Amino acid sequence: MKYNLKINDSTYFFGQNDRAQAYFEYLYPLPNGMAYNNYLIKDEKNVLLDAVDLNLSERFFGQVERALDGEPLHYLIVQHVEPDHAGAVGLALRRFPGVTLVGNKKTKEMMEGYGVDTTRFIEVTEDTPLNIGSRQLHFVMAPMVHWPEVMVTYDPKEKVLFSADAFGSFGAVNGGFWDEQQDLHQLFGELHRYYTCIVGKYGSFVMRALEKAQQLDIEVIAPVHGVVWKKHIPELLEMYRKMATYEAEPGVVIIYGSMYGNTDELAEEIGRSLGQHGVHRVIMHHMGNSDVSQVISDVFRYKGVIIGSPTYNNGVWPKVQDALYQLAEHHIPDRLYATFGSGTWNPNTIKPLEAWAEARKWTKVAEPIKMSQAPNDDDRAAAWEMGRLMAEAVLK
Repeated sequence: MKYNLKINDSTYFFGQNDRAQAYFEYLYPLPNGMAYNNYLIKDEKNVLLDAVDLNLSERFFGQVERALDGEPLHYLIVQHVEPDHAGAVGLALRRFPGVTLVGNKKTKEMMEGYGVDTTRFIEVTEDTPLNIGSRQLHFVMAPMVHWPEVMVTYDPKEKVLFSADAFGSFGAVNGGFWDEQQDLHQLFGELHRYYTCIVGKYGSFVMRALEKAQQLDIEVIAPVHGVVWKKHIPELLEMYRKMATYEAEPGVVIIYGSMYGNTDELAEEIGRSLGQHGVHRVIMHHMGNSDVSQVISDVFRYKGVIIGSPTYNNGVWPKVQDALYQLAEHHIPDRLYATFGSGTWNPNTIKPLEAWAEARKWTKVAEPIKMSQAPNDDDRAAAWEMGRLMAEAVLK
């Protein structure tokens, strides 16, 4: 049976779903698995965009060979060298001995570092399109989205942007591969978590890539993860603009830990106060159960951040400390903050929590709450006031 999944008359879609994969990069949970996409353009010259992880290579190569239907593969464009996309490039060279690799200068250097034979390699730039017959494929360099060699490919004939990791998402693709065939709420949620965790540190680079892409006449965006975009491209681009500029919504994220419920009681009081004072988006993350990837995604989204911790080994509770470390790595600017902490004999978390937020150059909206033993009426009143002050600040 011939392979027949296409995004247009000349371009085939290959989608590998890994529903058993528990973590992406062994860091970020994948409750819905992960999708890996590839595309084949058939013209006078046949062009494959990217390879795939070694673990998925047999099924992938079988799809490619069925789509080629006896024709040769002329070019393999390597848009991104990360092994989940380029791990099988060496196998592709052996499977299709006449194929020529296409990439930029950094692509070649990195591929050679991974032991790939680049004897047959065409180096391209933004000024050197690739002629494949009835069209020329154009390349847009997108460094640090999210590696320095990343580039995307534009097909002007079919008006398709092959976008590498940009516009991708966590999650396997259920059923059809078009955006309009999916649960949009879940899709945008996993796209937001994917962007903020994987690409989000490099917002200025993303904006540059967006500005270049928006000069093109695009009807389809085809990333290497997630769905293919057609109907909802305007919403997608607006979402990316907001994320790349760190634009925040009027909500509050409470990041905290609690071993015996006392710090938790303060967190709940702050959360109730926020709700009573008009904040409709209060996200509470007890780091005993919450995953850091969702914390990162929420801090990207919302304007206020309140951090609380019990004292542990004379410092911050380790799971809160781990979350703060990963948040710091993402360089999220311009947030409002407040802190609270507790300890039975030596409440000693406020100083490191305050120092962490000050290092981010965030804006303080309330004095910290330092609690000994269980909450008393003064602690509860201070928590209620912290919620009021934060609500006032985020709703301005």
